[in-house]
Amino acid sequence: MKNKVQRFGKFLSGMVMPNIGALIAFGFLAALFIDTGWIPNKGFSSMVGPMLTYLIPVLIASTGGRMIGGDRGRVVGAIAVIGAIMSNTDITMLMAAMVMGPLAGFCIKKFDESMEGHMPAGFEMLINNFSAGLIGMVLAMLGYVAIGPIMSAILAVLSSGVNVLVERGLLPLVSIFIEPAKVLFLNNAINHGVFTPIATAQVTETGKSIMYMLEPNPGPGLGVLLAYMFFCKDKATKDSAPGAVIIHLLGGIHEIYFPYILMNPVVLIAPILGSFVGIFWFNMMGCGLVGPASPGSIIAYMMMTPGPDMLKVIVGVLISAGVSFAVAAPLVKMAGGKSLEEAQSEMAAMKAEAKGQTVVPGSVEKADTIKKIVFACDAGMGSSAMGATKFRNRIKVNRPDITVINTSVDNIPSDCDLAVVQTTLADRARKSAPQAQLITIGNFLADPALDALYVELTTGDAPAAPTEPTGENTDITIPDVPMKKQVIIADGIKLSRTPVTKEEAIQAAGELLKDLGYVDETYVAAMQEREKLVSTYIGMGVAIPHGTTQAKGTVKKTGIVFFQYPEGVDFGAEKAQLVFGIAGIGDEHLELLSKLCSLLEDPVRLETLKTTKDVNWVLEQLS
Repeated sequence: MKNKVQRFGKFLSGMVMPNIGALIAFGFLAALFIDTGWIPNKGFSSMVGPMLTYLIPVLIASTGGRMIGGDRGRVVGAIAVIGAIMSNTDITMLMAAMVMGPLAGFCIKKFDESMEGHMPAGFEMLINNFSAGLIGMVLAMLGYVAIGPIMSAILAVLSSGVNVLVERGLLPLVSIFIEPAKVLFLNNAINHGVFTPIATAQVTETGKSIMYMLEPNPGPGLGVLLAYMFFCKDKATKDSAPGAVIIHLLGGIHEIYFPYILMNPVVLIAPILGSFVGIFWFNMMGCGLVGPASPGSIIAYMMMTPGPDMLKVIVGVLISAGVSFAVAAPLVKMAGGKSLEEAQSEMAAMKAEAKGQTVVPGSVEKADTIKKIVFACDAGMGSSAMGATKFRNRIKVNRPDITVINTSVDNIPSDCDLAVVQTTLADRARKSAPQAQLITIGNFLADPALDALYVELTTGDAPAAPTEPTGENTDITIPDVPMKKQVIIADGIKLSRTPVTKEEAIQAAGELLKDLGYVDETYVAAMQEREKLVSTYIGMGVAIPHGTTQAKGTVKKTGIVFFQYPEGVDFGAEKAQLVFGIAGIGDEHLELLSKLCSLLEDPVRLETLKTTKDVNWVLEQLS
């Protein structure tokens, strides 16, 4: 059911959104030149009525016709809606346009399908032109006698319902539906299917409408983001919030705050109450906009606000934000739930579902043209190196034409065709390599998206929806690589350690790197900072903490230390029994990581590595 509503909303949005510019033009003309506008002008204001009555419905109907029936559907849709418009020119036939356009497209499409293979030679133009004209005429007549009156009645009922809500002070209750709908990507069905037609009709009578204010109000989402910015315990999430505030408030991209809700669904109470109080204020003060605020930016919101309402609208937005912030703050302080990474992945899936798509991790376009794959992490040192090594050896038999390398996320080369990064680094990857396709993963060793990517690159088939990983492929072999330099020594191996926190495990690895002369003391702090950016857990019970890109200058020589925690160290959703502290200069540490990849392919040796008390055996396996 939800999926059907989402698709319906997407369809409605597809008709309205391409024509938002026309609605904004109408809004500006009304705001500036009608009798109650900023600079009243009788001549310019004369354009307002025809734009609303004729232009906008025709645009919407023609767009709907084209979506179903192509260019011929576009023409027939424009013809058909005229009948509905002329049935009652006192109201704006936006709802009728949303019916007549797709209906016209459907009719002309079915006609064309019926004529396929039966078109007499030399009569193509004649038949095409006359069919479009005749079908358009019949539909226009239908619009005049039936569709227009029906839509007029429906709009009258809806408008009456809204008036009742407004008069009785109940309109704020719609916030109970608006905010959850936004987070679930159901807002288009409500906003474009109901609010906009009612608002546009009200504008013709009063010059403004509160219905334009309901969904795009940036206040509720702003309050949530501010709560995360000030009170979130997770540093990565907290640090991401200020940028999200700017994108949401100024850019009008409300989707930016949806993951923050999904991280802890109880926080949804905050924007609901913020929206409720904001609508109550707007209703009490008689506020309204003269046109749709699209996108939902504070800038667009203010531009669509009549001059006398400016201060009242600003206060309303601030009240919405304040209430949302006050409610969200204690909830964020107590927040556990999902990580931002998990929430972003969930949101991506929901958004794709709303568009009628199926999210399949690892899916790429034109898989046969992929020549260079880059695995990227923050520093390009540890996790990405192992991921690249493993995937390179996995794919080389079937696709020797593909080059697989690793690098830092900020230095992805310009010839990269496909970048593989952890979800939280996706935005940085897009900035670094806008030309590349992007695959986001949870970890570099055992992520279903990598299995799906391998299948698509080697078979050309779109990957099936992934199941839980059942372990690594044992038919993948990584040849032994002679070590150029001994980067791990017996003193750098610590076995049978008692459980500690993640931070303590990273601190221990960093201090041992320092004690063995691999790094200076500032590198230890850089390892903790690196972990806050994105987890260094790479799967299969292995974590490889290392410093940030900026900390590479503090490495004296390449070295790796190894800590074994048989009971595991909690690295978030997974426990790591094997913790490798890495300090690398150039690619001197990559050979050991290649060795480790080979070791991970052998379940017996991997389990032994997690429990053995023999330092010499470990040294032999990693040297």
